[in-house]
Amino acid sequence: MRLVFPTLEIKDQAIDFINELREYGSEIDGTGSLDEMLRTATYEDWLKKVIEDVDVANLRPGRVPALTYFYVREDDNKIVGMTNIRLRLNDFLRTQGGHIGYCIRPTERRKGYATSMLGEALRVCRVMGIDKVIVTCDTVNIASAKTIQNNGGVLDAEFYSDVFKTDIQRYIIDNSEENI
Repeated sequence: MRLVFPTLEIKDQAIDFINELREYGSEIDGTGSLDEMLRTATYEDWLKKVIEDVDVANLRPGRVPALTYFYVREDDNKIVGMTNIRLRLNDFLRTQGGHIGYCIRPTERRKGYATSMLGEALRVCRVMGIDKVIVTCDTVNIASAKTIQNNGGVLDAEFYSDVFKTDIQRYIIDNSEENI
């Protein structure tokens, strides 16, 4: 498994990934807005946005720098998941969104991919100097909570989100070198 930065060459696989999430009526998190962009624009427009998200010197107002990756199985090059890593947090992300969003395609769940992908995202955070990582999930999403806990997440808060209209759990992961 490896994290792969989005390119035009992976367009068809990316669209297939999003279509599977939609087909299963799955929550779509951590895609860097790919699902939303495919409804109103093109994959190519989304690629421009992904590149803009890493252009720290020219970020649009209200945006934070972020990295978006596909999680690709190497033996068949299938996109198994996606993750979006926010390199800085605004007030909203600090309380409700966190540093890392992620999702796994429905047909590949319960195989340990979420835990390993979150571990890879934490490695990226470590390289970027993010020692205390905030990750959130819906309280009813027990699988996501276990994924976060399997990566060292400690429950920090539980609250109702007016934005998401659901109860949220916020976890903190000590991502410092000493804690590895």
